Amino acid sequence: MNGLSGRRGQARRNDELILESARAVFIADPDAPIAAVAKHAGVGISALYRRYAGKEELLRKLCGDGLRLYVQTARRAVEEGTEDDPWDTFARFMRRIVEADTHTLTINLAGRFQPTEDLAAEGATAEELNALIVKRAQKVGVLRKDIGPHDLSHIFEQIANVHGPTPERTRKLRSRYLALQLDGLRGPARTKLPGPPPTGEEQAARWIPHRHE
Repeated sequence: MNGLSGRRGQARRNDELILESARAVFIADPDAPIAAVAKHAGVGISALYRRYAGKEELLRKLCGDGLRLYVQTARRAVEEGTEDDPWDTFARFMRRIVEADTHTLTINLAGRFQPTEDLAAEGATAEELNALIVKRAQKVGVLRKDIGPHDLSHIFEQIANVHGPTPERTRKLRSRYLALQLDGLRGPARTKLPGPPPTGEEQAARWIPHRHE
């Protein structure tokens, strides 16, 4: 029993190590081969293939985990919104998403694998929660009226593109620019935004698989 438990524990640790390495490798170079993940993790390629059939499955796992974290954070914001100050709820939601760094995956990995029905359903849930968060904040006037739910994704991606020389400096810089974004998001608006907000169709099109040379 102890031996079985030990093997299971080792398998779990290997899986965590593989996912951490996959995130690091594919964010640095989305075109990297799956062998680079095994090398980064310090595990044999056979151990990796026992858990994941190939690169696409790894990419789906990474993005799926990020999407589920986003949904959990958004759902928490919706639940808190019935009790707390509406602006504090919105700003706290934005800060939690930036800290979770889910959108670095979107920037680097969108369009590099075929999404599953489960991922599509999770994405639809994220869109619904985004829309509810935006609608609530706009209803009470704390969020400018010309913002759409999909604007948030682009804002998160802009902040995820900020990098400092160290992880700590990156966190501070992202917090700095999020504060600037929040100042611009707060209602009532002081300047009119040009053009319409991004649509759901535009967002979904980014995940359609396309070839990479």
